[in-house]
Formats: sequence, structure tokens, C-alpha cells
Amino acid sequence: MAERPTVLVVDDDPHLREIVRFALEQGGFHVEEASDGRAALARVERAVPALIVLDIMMPELDGLAVCREVRRKHELPIVFLSSRDDEVDRILGLELGGDDYLTKPFSPRELVARVKAVLRRARPASPPDVSAPPQRLQDRGPLRMDAERWRAWWNEQEVVLTVTEFQLLATLLRVPGKVFTRDELMTRVYDDVVVSDRTIDSHVRRVRQKFAAAGGEVIETVHGLGYRLALP
Repeated sequence: MAERPTVLVVDDDPHLREIVRFALEQGGFHVEEASDGRAALARVERAVPALIVLDIMMPELDGLAVCREVRRKHELPIVFLSSRDDEVDRILGLELGGDDYLTKPFSPRELVARVKAVLRRARPASPPDVSAPPQRLQDRGPLRMDAERWRAWWNEQEVVLTVTEFQLLATLLRVPGKVFTRDELMTRVYDDVVVSDRTIDSHVRRVRQKFAAAGGEVIETVHGLGYRLALP
């Protein structure tokens, strides 16, 4: 039997952790818990989970600070939870590298669906096979993307993307010149899980920032329609 993926649930509310644990275990996951930000970071140092479900408002370190620290070393998926339906929290959370966001109260079944959707996009890369030919790369000008190993480069400089960011850019790269509406990107990137337009916009902004730091421009806004690859 395949080993169940480990999800680390970080929230200072023990009742909520119990609900989330039950839902995730029913969904086929192994669940570990942390009641505050410092405990969460200590747990990640011991063993990196497959995904973190991370509350924003917590004692010791809040979820945004935890995300910032985790992102210094790891690109593992993060799903934020918050009791505040606040666009500042939403955008800031995604800018820091969160892969999804749910506002309390939420349906445990929806959380499980979103966790599964994020992990499908974050399937583990295969270890390199030295006897195999080089991996086929998708490329367009100075942009290269390795869909087998979830890696991206601009002019040979690697640009580290979260799984959601990678999937979004890969979608644009597969059909250069096509303008994708936000609804189309939601469908391609998030499977059947519904997210807001602003969630897509936040991911686009983050991808742009990362490539701009490497001297590149990869996503063009087509006003009133959506986005397309910014490479001829």
C-alpha cells in the first residue's frame, strides 16, 4: 500500500484542528498538528510534510511569518486559512507563496478537495536517470520549463516557482499567443475547485515579480480579456 501523504495542520484552535484532521484522514492523508507558528517551523525542520494547512492569525508567529520562513528553504505547497475575508490578507498570503486560500468558516470537504487539487499539481518529480536522454523541455525564447521536474529558467538562470505558479505559466507556454481568460486559467490550474479572479491575479503578479528579478517578462495582460505569454 502506498504511503499516505503527510499534511501538517497549523492552527491555535484545537477544535478546528480536530475537524480538519478527521476530514483529511477520511480523505486518505496522514495528519500532524501544530498549535502555533514556532511549533510548525520546528516540525518542518524535523521532516518536511507534503503540504501545510496554515492559519494566518496565530500566537507566537502568525501564518504569514511562518510562510515566509518556510519559503526560505522549501517550495512545498501551502493552503492558508483565515477568519478574515480580507483582500489584503488574501493577496499578501498568495504573494508570499501560498498555493490556495480558504476563509473560515469553510466546508471540510472543500478543504480536502483543495488540498488534493494542490497536491495533484505538486506531484513529486522523478529522480534523474543518467542513462535516459535529456528531458524534453518546453521553451520560448529565453524561457525554458521542465514539466517533468517542475523547474523553470530565464536565460539559464533558474527561477523558483511554487507548483501553482509553475502550472499557470506552463498553461500559457503550451499555447503561445492565446489569450486565456481568468475562468480558463482557473479551470486549467485549479481543476474543478472554484477560486476568485483575484487569486489568479495574485499568482500572475508573483510570477511576474520572480521573472523580473531575473531580467525577464513572461506574462502580458490583455485588458478586458485575460493573460497570454509575453513572448513572440
